[in-house]
Amino acid sequence: MSLEVGQLAPEFEAKIETGATIKLSDYRGKKVVLYFYPKDATPGCTAQACNLRDNYDALLSAGYVVLGISSDDEKSHKKFIEKQSLPFPLIADTDLKVHEAYGTWVEKSMYGRKYMGTARTTFVIDEEGKIAEVIEKVDTKNHTAQILK
Repeated sequence: MSLEVGQLAPEFEAKIETGATIKLSDYRGKKVVLYFYPKDATPGCTAQACNLRDNYDALLSAGYVVLGISSDDEKSHKKFIEKQSLPFPLIADTDLKVHEAYGTWVEKSMYGRKYMGTARTTFVIDEEGKIAEVIEKVDTKNHTAQILK
């Protein structure tokens, strides 16, 4: 399923690193940066998370809420947040339901071997819950600039 600008973002309910459950509709009335990334504590994912962390005030000033999401569990997210001092929650999508709803669980290939994994993609969702932008070519070191452009 390929989501496009203008479509209603799929609703979801999932756990974050604290064990609390959140829903996308909890953020209605705010702009949401929902970024899908492959794995906690890997170089590219750390660069992306730290870029968002370092520019978090600019994102807040522009009215954004930041939510990261991967297939890692809550314990892994908690460690990643603590190690990198991340100021935003990370969603544990261990059953891949949110990934599948957003079309980010895809077949990948490395050294000729095919496997399933997360397509690094960011969805910018407007105050009404509609997709305002889809960023598929994420620049992990300059991701905030891509969002705020």
